[in-house]
Amino acid sequence: MVSITVSAAAKAPSFARDLPISVEVEEGSTIGELKQKINRKFPKFSTSRQKISLKGDRKPLDDAAKIETVFGGKLEGAELQVKDMGPQISWKTVFLIEYVGPLIVHPIFYYFPKAIYGRDFQHSALQKYVFAFVMLHFLKRELETLFVHRFSHGTMPFLNVFKNSFHYHVLSGLLLAAHVYSPKYAAGAPAIVGTYRENATFLKVATAVWAFAEVSNFHTHLTLRNLRPAGTKKRAIPVGYGFNLVSFPNYFFEIVGWAVISVMTNSIASHFFVVVATVTMAAWALKKHKNYKKEFGKEYPRSRKAIFPFIL
Repeated sequence: MVSITVSAAAKAPSFARDLPISVEVEEGSTIGELKQKINRKFPKFSTSRQKISLKGDRKPLDDAAKIETVFGGKLEGAELQVKDMGPQISWKTVFLIEYVGPLIVHPIFYYFPKAIYGRDFQHSALQKYVFAFVMLHFLKRELETLFVHRFSHGTMPFLNVFKNSFHYHVLSGLLLAAHVYSPKYAAGAPAIVGTYRENATFLKVATAVWAFAEVSNFHTHLTLRNLRPAGTKKRAIPVGYGFNLVSFPNYFFEIVGWAVISVMTNSIASHFFVVVATVTMAAWALKKHKNYKKEFGKEYPRSRKAIFPFIL
């Protein structure tokens, strides 16, 4: 057994006032096992709330890391610090909360126009198509969250759920629904009659492109799932459909799907959402692409872009 000193990274939380403490660990123990011992000492200090790092360092240590490896085998006088990350919520739960917003908001605007816009009207074919696209998209996202996605991080701070949900509940929910299902795009409205928005061929082509994007997005999610065995954080270089051109084809196909709706409606709300979504996903892709190249070095395909083939 080896004694490790664990101190508070900042002010000790109210349920762990006794910090610093000395924790006895066995040789070969991991950071994750140390967290469990801290949790047994302070029952309210759950392992998901703990961020363990070296003294004076902000970088969190991985749960799978062996303590003796962290200190280069020299455990005498070893000290680690723990920080309370606050109440946590699982990533899966966050995703489910995010995606359920549009599934609630869009039907309200679509089925209750009199309560929202002050009068009843007949929906145009365009509105019917967009409603179907949005509902199917977010239903797909919910099912993927439940049965496909494997998360490298178990939890996130609870308060983040409100920030993360804004994008979906407000931008692709309230903003998009309020504009697209309004009388402006109703059957017989000037914005519809005599325009491409009521052209049957255009709507069928748009449906084909949208379906292609959604199926392709789903395919890339399956590829990513198969790279990571259940219960592990294993990372590998993704290859195959979409991945030979960009690191994150799932983001690319997501953008294509929303761009179809933007072109179909030509509404300010849909354009705004597509721009915000594109900028956000491009930022994610560039950051993760950089991490891929750093992690895999020369093994990572040099010609592969981050999100847009041959461009970015």
